Amino acid sequence: MNLGTDNKRKTITALALGAAAVLAIVYMVSTMSSSSPAPTPATTALAAVSGPPARRIASGKKLARPDSLDPTLRLDLLTSSEQVHYAGSGRNIFMSQAEPEIPKPMKSGAAEEAARAIYTPPTPPPTPPINLKFYGFANQPGEPKRVFLSQGEDQFIAGEGDIVNRRYKVVRISNSSVDVQDLLSSGPPQTIPLTQG
Repeated sequence: MNLGTDNKRKTITALALGAAAVLAIVYMVSTMSSSSPAPTPATTALAAVSGPPARRIASGKKLARPDSLDPTLRLDLLTSSEQVHYAGSGRNIFMSQAEPEIPKPMKSGAAEEAARAIYTPPTPPPTPPINLKFYGFANQPGEPKRVFLSQGEDQFIAGEGDIVNRRYKVVRISNSSVDVQDLLSSGPPQTIPLTQG
């Protein structure tokens, strides 16, 4: 078993530091014990007689102070502290300042109700018309209905639920019209009739 004797310089340094630490601890313990003298019996007796100062309660009476350090329960001191009633000063201790007075209304609430009843909110602007043209059907028997729609030079074929030109959704297809909703505006679906020619 090798205890670090292969490097003698490290071993000697570690032993010197350990001895210095032990000496420092012994010195600190000896100075602590000699610097704080034991209390004399006269000072402990004086502290027991004087005790803590008497306390005053809200009514101005002094509470009785125990004259001894006897740990027995003193019911007479408890009953005297139960007889104390807090009168207070009328201030709310949970608020930092006095509550502001609430002003009384100058006129009745009927006038305000009448003013509110007259007000009507502004109507939203009408939704712009959809400029698609419905000009025919593109379905075969057994398939869902599909319609031809045009917008300027562009032609579209769409079924119910499809989105045309990334803006208009085909909601319902009937025999004479198509209901289309503009996805960019929040208006209701608009009906586009079947056009001839």
